[in-house]
Amino acid sequence: MKTTIKPVWLNMLLMICLVQIFSGTAIAQNTTIKGTVTDAKSGETLPYVSILIPGTTMGTVSDVDGRYALTLREEYTKVKFTYIGYLSVEKEIKPGVSQVIDVKMSVDASMLKEVTVKGKAKYRNRDNPAVQLIREVIAHKDQNKMASNNYVEYEQYEKISFALSNLSENFKEKRIFKNYQFLFKDQDSAAIGGKNMLPAYIQEKLSQVYFRKNPYTKKQLVLANRRAEFDAKFVDNDGLSAYFNRLYEDINLYDNDISIATNLLLSPIANTAPTFYKFFIRDTVKTSTPWLVELGFVPRNKTDMLFEGKLFVTLDGNYGVQNAYLTVNKDINLNFMRDLEAHIEFEKGTDGRYRLNKTSLAMEFALGEKNAGFYGQRIVNFKNYIINQSRPDSTYKGPGEEIAYNPDVKVGESFWNTARHIPLDKMELDIYKNIDTLQTIPSFRRTMDISTLLLSGYKSLGKVEIGPVNTFYSFNPIEGFRLRFGGRTTTDLSKRVYFETYAAYGFKDKKWKYFLSGTYSFNNKSVYHFPLNYIRASYQRDTKIPGQDLQFVQEDNFLLSFKRGENNRWLYNDVYKMEYVRELESHFSYRIGFTQWRQTPAGILRYERLNDEGGLQNAGTLSNTEANLELRYAPNEQFYQGKLYRTPIINKYPIFTLRYNAGLKGVFEGQNRYHNLTANVAKRVYLSQFGYADVTAEGGYIFGNKVLFPLLTIHRANQTYAYQLNSYNLMNFLEFVSDHYASLDIQYYMNGFLFNKIPLIKKLKLREVFSFKGLMGGLRDENNPGLNPSLYRFPVDEAGKPITYTLSREPYIEGSIGIANIFKLLRVDLVKRFTYLDNPNVSEWGVRARFRLDF
Repeated sequence: MKTTIKPVWLNMLLMICLVQIFSGTAIAQNTTIKGTVTDAKSGETLPYVSILIPGTTMGTVSDVDGRYALTLREEYTKVKFTYIGYLSVEKEIKPGVSQVIDVKMSVDASMLKEVTVKGKAKYRNRDNPAVQLIREVIAHKDQNKMASNNYVEYEQYEKISFALSNLSENFKEKRIFKNYQFLFKDQDSAAIGGKNMLPAYIQEKLSQVYFRKNPYTKKQLVLANRRAEFDAKFVDNDGLSAYFNRLYEDINLYDNDISIATNLLLSPIANTAPTFYKFFIRDTVKTSTPWLVELGFVPRNKTDMLFEGKLFVTLDGNYGVQNAYLTVNKDINLNFMRDLEAHIEFEKGTDGRYRLNKTSLAMEFALGEKNAGFYGQRIVNFKNYIINQSRPDSTYKGPGEEIAYNPDVKVGESFWNTARHIPLDKMELDIYKNIDTLQTIPSFRRTMDISTLLLSGYKSLGKVEIGPVNTFYSFNPIEGFRLRFGGRTTTDLSKRVYFETYAAYGFKDKKWKYFLSGTYSFNNKSVYHFPLNYIRASYQRDTKIPGQDLQFVQEDNFLLSFKRGENNRWLYNDVYKMEYVRELESHFSYRIGFTQWRQTPAGILRYERLNDEGGLQNAGTLSNTEANLELRYAPNEQFYQGKLYRTPIINKYPIFTLRYNAGLKGVFEGQNRYHNLTANVAKRVYLSQFGYADVTAEGGYIFGNKVLFPLLTIHRANQTYAYQLNSYNLMNFLEFVSDHYASLDIQYYMNGFLFNKIPLIKKLKLREVFSFKGLMGGLRDENNPGLNPSLYRFPVDEAGKPITYTLSREPYIEGSIGIANIFKLLRVDLVKRFTYLDNPNVSEWGVRARFRLDF
């Protein structure tokens, strides 16, 4: 079954699992108190009640349902509950035991004149001063955000760090860590991440940023960058850095949507925020100039993709946000999210406006509430603002992020001591050298080796690696039981020259298949890492299903051996290929190639044409020679580079692809002359609280007369039980061919927006997904074998009935309704085919499944 599991995230998940296996029981605590806080008169639960241990800074707040929990290691005897507009309450604590303390709070009549508290009455937007205030903040957004200025420039320092979190004492005292206690970080057990953490990664970056309003441009010049790096044999450090930065993106409170763990959550000051959030005035801060209002907010539905927290809003007529604290409800429909804290700080500029000063985003992921987890924090600091000072156009040209330093020159700690805005603590400073130490521990290297094998399917042996292991065994009706073994060289052998090969044998057709390629890299980088610049020559003799087009997976993957319907149309291919690939820093790339192949039909597939007497003549083998060109532009593309292919980290930017293939008749036995042009545009469209949609539009046209049907567009079909994103899941192999076509594919993910409103079901954190696939096309008379006896006739089954058709009658349409996030990793779709139901051996309905591990 096809998977789209993100390798970095799965790596994190696997590490969490392995840590949990060794970690044993969680740390025992001395005293635990929990309960619910309610209004004494109405019984309404009270959100955001402050719960403190008198005389200390220890405490917590009640959640949106008035519930709270607090764990104490010391023997405290009192706990205090305070809430704006209510009388404070103190309760006795019994040290050393777990206890439930429910609290009823009474309204303080003397404070009702200053603050309106919406706890007793049913919440509503109308005549609610908190909602009136947030509407003022929304109305003044344009004047308060950075984009209100024509030009802005500033210096930006960012730091991102990661650690294994909530580790038990048993784990820390394991024998393998006996000599490595210095690797662990101790902190307050009530803090996010727990008492024991094992720091595992850090990266620092210093940049100069230039913003221009018209035309809109944001240019980031990276002045310095350093990170703790893992062994490249196990981890793609560039991809790891890209993925972490995608996971912990910049927080812009003034955007309508804020990216959290690759999902978009509605900002509390978005235009539609009053529709989805409840707002409460919690306090007025008169010690600040100007005065501030503390505005609390919670989601109307606590499982929706929304924040909860508080804003501090200025009462100077600008209604700007001075500070913000964001977190999420534990019931939110985010996978593996155990805790989240975001702090956003603004400072007052000379123009009286508040500009961004510092952001901090901390998130912890885990498989369960008490398991070991994975904690990360990204801090971004801003200083040296220059407002409305224009720069030459050359300052804003080029890619959005540009390296302004020599990566081959290492800068020392003395530079960073001066350059970084925020000093590192000793533990953070030690991460750089501790990572090197950690990788010398045999058990850690074994863990990384196992992770790499599971993720990429390759086992490294130094200068070569063997794999992918999921292709070692498969089966199909033509080859029967198929064994395959292969491998390739690594950068340990050479950074410029690479070789790859495999051999396979089918026990039914008793034929050997094999592949051999040699690649030369012009930029002395791995041929698998951005930016690509290489030339490759290859030869392959193997089987193929016409019309099967798989993405990010090998065709002889064992799980894809299981197929529905008649899987009896096959090809034997001998393919010689030469190609040159070049990528530019702007993410524009081109591929120039030359392909010569010989194709022999297998199974029930035959290449036949009518002879002069009207009888069938076996055409035997088809020979073809092509010149190939592909142009691709993917602005701001992000991806994690695995061992075998890139896994895209999808963002909001479109991807454009143009392909041109020319048949060269008379060149190396080429029998055909044609021109095949294909264009494709793919984009993710974010719909805020209503999820997002992946939209792909494609079209193609083949210029030429009397083009044989194997050279026409054989539309992508799927006869496996896995849901294929880029194929038609109820179309049979080789069912439709065209010489011109247009298609539209929409995958709509609602992210639980509907299921979150249904009692009981919302606890399962299921997500809705809908799809639509439409294809229209046709075949011109000059390429129709029914009108041209010299062309190969369309394939037929054993009874002589046609099995291949054109799309001349109507479009092919299929759609599906699915449930995603089953057990946090499975998507199951009920697929319906709407047209061409009278074609033989087709299914109107089908159930397809797909692994999708995501946040």
